[in-house]
Amino acid sequence: MKKNALILLLLSLSVILAACQTKQPPNPSAPKAQSAAASPAVQPAASPPTVPAPTPATSPMPMPSPVSAETKPAPAPVSSAKPAYYMNSSYFIKPLDEKGNRKVVLLTFDDGPKKKEMVDQMLDVLDKHHAKAIFFVNGYRVKENPELLKEIHDRGQTIGNHSWDHIDLSKLPKEKIEQQIGDVQSIVKQLTGETPVFFRPPFGTGKGFVKEVAKEHHLLFMTWSNGSLDWADNKENPQGVIQSVLDQLNPGSNILMHELPWTVQALDELLSKLEQKEYGFVDPKAIEIKLDK
Repeated sequence: MKKNALILLLLSLSVILAACQTKQPPNPSAPKAQSAAASPAVQPAASPPTVPAPTPATSPMPMPSPVSAETKPAPAPVSSAKPAYYMNSSYFIKPLDEKGNRKVVLLTFDDGPKKKEMVDQMLDVLDKHHAKAIFFVNGYRVKENPELLKEIHDRGQTIGNHSWDHIDLSKLPKEKIEQQIGDVQSIVKQLTGETPVFFRPPFGTGKGFVKEVAKEHHLLFMTWSNGSLDWADNKENPQGVIQSVLDQLNPGSNILMHELPWTVQALDELLSKLEQKEYGFVDPKAIEIKLDK
């Protein structure tokens, strides 16, 4: 009996000891175990994916980068401009569109380029009035003053052909007329990169082969419809130059002037008076180059 009681006591003690071992407090330094179903641990991820923040409504729109000179579109060449005027058989300038402005004049200057002082003054006055003109040049003067021809061209004015020498071309054989006109075409092209498209013969003579040779060079032949008489009655008379032009003034007047000191003196006042009469100045580049068949 006593033996059985002792065995029961020993068994009881074993059970108590085993229970105590299973109820020991956990080590606080030991990592906690996570089950597969538990929430994922916050990883110190190397770098979270970058999400661009939305632009606030008040943020200014980004400005485009400046366009470099290499990528800027080249301006359209002048020759591509649509003509707005034509010259009739009496050498008046008329609008191609019936509703176009008829109250215009064409300014022209013959026999240059002579002297820098006069050329500079003429160009300054034209710039002041936003006016364009045709400078009908002689080849021998261009050869003497190539820098003046380039200045006229570079400042936006038009170069016209007035033959190499200031002589009556109608008295020459065709081959000589060809030389007189062709050599001017060549030297102007060489100096400016552009070939003239307007031709005015010295003294306005177009007889013989003059018109034929001009046409072969694709030149629009013209004389004038309004003479300033600065080479004749109004020599050394600026006011006479102005009055002669105004006396002959009509819509489309093709005004003949020369590179002369008194014409240069008259030019600013003349253009002002034309503006007061509400006349505009035709850009020669807006004139249609249509050759007679």
